[in-house]
Amino acid sequence: MVKRRVPRVRDLAPLLRFKPPVLDGRRRRLEAAQTIADLRAVAQRRTPRAAFDYTEGAAEQELSLTRARQAFEDVEFHPSILRNVAEVDTDTTILGGRSALPFGIAPTGFTRMMQTEGEIAGAGAAGAGGVPFALSTMGTTSIEDVALANPSGRNWFQLYMWKDRDRSMALVDRAAAAGFDTLLVTVDVPVAGNRLRDVRNGLTIPPSLTARTVVNAIPRPQWWFDLLTTEPLAFASLDRWSGTVAQLLDTMFDPTVDFEDLRWIARQWPGKTVVKGVQTLADAHKVVEAGADAIIMLSNHGGRQLDRAPVPFHLLPQVAAELGQDAEIILDTGIMSGADIVASVALGADFTMVGRAYLYGLMAGGRAGVDRMIQILRAEIERTMRLLGAASLAELEPGHVTQLQRLTPRPRAGVHQQA
Repeated sequence: MVKRRVPRVRDLAPLLRFKPPVLDGRRRRLEAAQTIADLRAVAQRRTPRAAFDYTEGAAEQELSLTRARQAFEDVEFHPSILRNVAEVDTDTTILGGRSALPFGIAPTGFTRMMQTEGEIAGAGAAGAGGVPFALSTMGTTSIEDVALANPSGRNWFQLYMWKDRDRSMALVDRAAAAGFDTLLVTVDVPVAGNRLRDVRNGLTIPPSLTARTVVNAIPRPQWWFDLLTTEPLAFASLDRWSGTVAQLLDTMFDPTVDFEDLRWIARQWPGKTVVKGVQTLADAHKVVEAGADAIIMLSNHGGRQLDRAPVPFHLLPQVAAELGQDAEIILDTGIMSGADIVASVALGADFTMVGRAYLYGLMAGGRAGVDRMIQILRAEIERTMRLLGAASLAELEPGHVTQLQRLTPRPRAGVHQQA
């Protein structure tokens, strides 16, 4: 028999510890977000469909993006025990400079369409977090304003080569003059990928007010208020455009760019040059031979260009094994957690970039949302490293990770298999 008694007030007091309510709605939402997926859910509630889908979507059937995320889901970790991990060092050196964490903010286009603070929020949060910020050619904040927003941090500029070479190189000159230290030359956009969500949403820049968009905006008045009461949404580095995104890309981008052009671009730039969009081991070798600072970025453009493209995380081990002594390797596409970043570093990546995770934070809460995104990834990186028994990034190694495979290539007769 259980002996019972009347509860005493002093016994209940420790259980009745109510937190004071958080009256600031933005702060309440962001504090409740524990993962990037949580930020994504907040972002989806607060952002009209066309803008959210521009971030969320990919090309065609979105198989490249799905597979990239599956690759990280299929990681098996192998922890080392009884290691001193009281202190964890996430600091790293990339492209000749420091980063407090092994990731930076990737270049994203049309960023103020997602949330009106746009690149200013991203650059400011990156500077405060000690990580690099990359500005896109298709950004909605000027090169100079980004430099002002992140005056003591590291700013990188991402270049699309246009048919008008003089205008392209004028942007490069402006970035150099503004103190940007790295140029990301994107090479996987000879034409625009077929991003079906954007087509079906009729996405234009600036967003069009149709009956469908008005209905979709009714539960999201703050987004429209911000859009209509701030500077008109436009590209900061090119003329205004009133057509669709795909039409703009096909009109402006140069499909003739080759390795000789890459060499020429690298000679014009005074800082480090990164080639963004490498998707095969053979091209990784060619990029190194082209002398673009021997820097490569494994990326399939977030699945937004060629659907069914190789998964960068699957390519990583062989590229790192063959070129890791000659090239700094940066990886993006599919990263949604600090564990994804740790797995990438363990398998040979020197650095990673996050795009959608950044935009989810931005849409969820502007600058505060990007700060929260960095906080979440920092905590996940540190926790994963501790659980693996690694006190520094240098202690992460391939033995910590197994890539489980759902998709195994079938041999093709007479065809040499690439990584």
